[in-house]
Amino acid sequence: MSHASPRVSVLLPVRDAEATLVACLDSLAGQSLRDHEVVAVDDGSRDGTRALLQRAARRDPRVRALPIPRSGLVAALNAALEQARAPLVARMDADDVAHPDRLARQARRLDADARTHVLGCRVRLFGGAPGTNAGMRGYVEWLNALVDHDAIVRDLYVESPLAHPSVMMRTADLRALAGYRAFDGPEDYDLWLRAHARGMRFAKDADVLLEWRDGPDRLTRRDPRYAPERFRDLKLEALESGPLDPGRPVVVWGAGPVGKGWARALVARGHRLAAFVEVDPGKIGRVLHGAPIVPLPAAPRFTGALHLAAVGQPGARERIRAAASALGLADGRDLVAVA
Repeated sequence: MSHASPRVSVLLPVRDAEATLVACLDSLAGQSLRDHEVVAVDDGSRDGTRALLQRAARRDPRVRALPIPRSGLVAALNAALEQARAPLVARMDADDVAHPDRLARQARRLDADARTHVLGCRVRLFGGAPGTNAGMRGYVEWLNALVDHDAIVRDLYVESPLAHPSVMMRTADLRALAGYRAFDGPEDYDLWLRAHARGMRFAKDADVLLEWRDGPDRLTRRDPRYAPERFRDLKLEALESGPLDPGRPVVVWGAGPVGKGWARALVARGHRLAAFVEVDPGKIGRVLHGAPIVPLPAAPRFTGALHLAAVGQPGARERIRAAASALGLADGRDLVAVA
């Protein structure tokens, strides 16, 4: 095994992670794939993180502790990518725990399957006070149900379909995407959208290979970059580069909170809202944001429109897809699920 040319580089951005870092590093040290390096970028920690990393590097030459001034997650990720020496890169967060075979299994899959570019795995949520993370658990259940490329892409505009610290990619692919983009939004979801736009394909290992920690300090709970509105802005930008051509009318399926939010955002960006489709008889016949609320059989009347299944419940999305298919609307071309 050569530490100068490992098989996998683990990108590990770290900030003030003294409480969880040891368990994370232990799980990486115990990987069945021994030929890896851990590129641990300390993003200006103010607790004992730097000392922990330095001790780990002294014990294990595969750990490279790289301190940088406090610059933020994206800067730390890109610094780790710049230093990566392996042909494959795997993401890991300092509060998560990897299954012993995670790196080996994902590396074998990418070596054997040139058509897969972004490879995640199923995850298991742990941590957090009982009863406080029902929404996160529902999200993980949804995420774990999306295993192959078609399923992942089908729901790409619903929510981020991969847990970022579960992902492995070819280093050349991530560098071809110019790494992570620094902007006021979610860097991981932005990466998946850019990868999809470049024609890259997604997949997941069907087994749970990562223990994904939940807790009150999770960035998605407290950082405005991960607010729902920022995700929706990215989704709209990606749709505008794809099926939402300028001038193409939009039909929103669902006049509830999700549909109304999308309608407001669409109108604000200059898109023409043709109609809402609803099954609730109490809403049908009303006008919302200048568009009529019509029953399901009326949906095909809006020729050439892009239909958005804008509902919050997975079951409702599947019912909309079935109804739209029966009306001759093609999933992905005429109908896109969003949330």
